[in-house]
Amino acid sequence: MTVPSIADPVRSAALFERARAVTPGGVNSPVRAFNAVGGTPRFIRSAQGAWLTDVDGNEYVDLICSWGPMLLGHAHPEVQAAVLDAVRRGTSYGAPTEPEVELAEEIVARAPVERVRFVSSGTEATMSAIRLARGFTGRDVVVKFAGCYHGHVDSLLASAGSGLATFALPGTPGVPESSTALTLVLPYNDRTAVETAFAEHGDRIACLITEAAPGNMGVVPPEPGFNRFLAETCRAHGALFVSDEVMTGFRASRLGQWGLDGAVEGWRPDLMTFGKVMGGGFPAAAFGGRADVMSRLAPEGPVYQAGTLSGNPIATTAGLATLRLATDEVYAHVGAAADTVKTAASDELSKAGVAHVVQATGTMFSVFLTEGAVRDFDDAARTDQAAYAAFFHAMLDHKVYLPPSAFEAWFLSSAHDDRAVQTVLDALPHAARAAAQAQQTSGATP
Repeated sequence: MTVPSIADPVRSAALFERARAVTPGGVNSPVRAFNAVGGTPRFIRSAQGAWLTDVDGNEYVDLICSWGPMLLGHAHPEVQAAVLDAVRRGTSYGAPTEPEVELAEEIVARAPVERVRFVSSGTEATMSAIRLARGFTGRDVVVKFAGCYHGHVDSLLASAGSGLATFALPGTPGVPESSTALTLVLPYNDRTAVETAFAEHGDRIACLITEAAPGNMGVVPPEPGFNRFLAETCRAHGALFVSDEVMTGFRASRLGQWGLDGAVEGWRPDLMTFGKVMGGGFPAAAFGGRADVMSRLAPEGPVYQAGTLSGNPIATTAGLATLRLATDEVYAHVGAAADTVKTAASDELSKAGVAHVVQATGTMFSVFLTEGAVRDFDDAARTDQAAYAAFFHAMLDHKVYLPPSAFEAWFLSSAHDDRAVQTVLDALPHAARAAAQAQQTSGATP
């Protein structure tokens, strides 16, 4: 098969050089710099449906969908129409608006929360949920899991201590030890570690926060009953269970990850965080939960939280339009397209002799180039990053834009039609062979 015509990224390279002169690393979020895969990051000029167009005129099937939000694809006409109508009325008022009430009602109707507060980013949502949990319980200790990412909140940018129930150390320069001194970091999917932590520190633990299904070390689904176990353990010790659905919310399924386990198993989190899909491509996020917990927020209660652009009318309009358009048929289409791609990816990697495992939750999935199942961060870290880099660039050369990191989720949209999916299927054999060649060159065992 002839390799598709791809123009050299000359303009992207020039923009990247200009960006590095005025922006650290040339990007405004680290993974965009392509450091994990090498090469020149593509600067995007426009997007339509399932396709991205870079500044050099190259078109790519988009398998990151803005890291999740574009459930309906790019530039969906009905979302655009709603946003343009909202823009004509003004862009920010610093006062309450009808769209934020309607979006809150839509979220409460879908998710197991009674009240919602809007913010502008997932980081703000998790930060605020942690503050609220501490204010509600009167406790200070927070439990999280290694490999789960909850934004760049100081206390949650923590690395694991030396034992199962020891307090964490800062995971990055710039975070003082005092910020992580009250954070316990445990291995994911490890019930024993959770039991040990609560046995030793239960009366000090304000909350346990977890990605409802981790997607920031690649997709690592919770083992059956794990989230329910966490909720029950927190309840038994008077702590709050915070389920972070910034990524999975309204993306893994119509009801998020909770719809795949909590709704089936009959439990509810005390607090939840949302983002990405609920903003429809705009910077919007939220946290919500039990009415008695949320009532502790100012101005109703003593726990302070505020934001000038929180509930922005443009962002809430985009989110509301997206959720109203995200029907069962949309999720069925995205799920079927994702199943086709992930099955083909596994088949081609198997043919090429590349050790791998494909893991999914709902419509989200990841391809790990490693032996055996991935159940925690240590397992994920075994993935062959050099082979993934080769796989990534072969896909890019064949007009498919994958996450430029081996530790991210792949996302599709309702705009991924037969042409887009077939482009991915045509690229996969080349990418699988490139990954195999990279392993042979490095001497790695397939």
